[in-house]
Amino acid sequence: MTTAPTSVLATCRAVAVGGRAGGKVSINGTGLFIHTEHPKGLGGSGEGSNPEQLFAMGYASCFNGALMHVAGQRKLDVARARVTCEVDIGPAPGGGFALAVRLSAHMPGLDPATARELIEAAHQVCPYSNATRGNVPVELSIV
Repeated sequence: MTTAPTSVLATCRAVAVGGRAGGKVSINGTGLFIHTEHPKGLGGSGEGSNPEQLFAMGYASCFNGALMHVAGQRKLDVARARVTCEVDIGPAPGGGFALAVRLSAHMPGLDPATARELIEAAHQVCPYSNATRGNVPVELSIV
């Protein structure tokens, strides 16, 4: 089952040229260009960014926002929260490649049970979590 927004609040556009190895990706309208390169584990130089790194950046930022959202609903302060996202890429069992994600959150001042409740709640509202649910394994942890 897929889920689409009930209305569009914003649209973001990125343009890629040259693929993963020696390519460029830009964010439309910002002037930001990123050189792409295969990581060493995939036979590249590792001297540029790769799609998995960019995905990890987006997911970490989005998840941190979701964490702040659910904490705010509960009148809890997580302004100093830190979210780390690690994205693995490797061969898929049926061919091609697959991803796996590990999200960890550090929330100073919160007890472990409350922190666990917040990370689970954030995982239910985060757009990246909703996009990956059911097709990319996502592991959640508190650090």
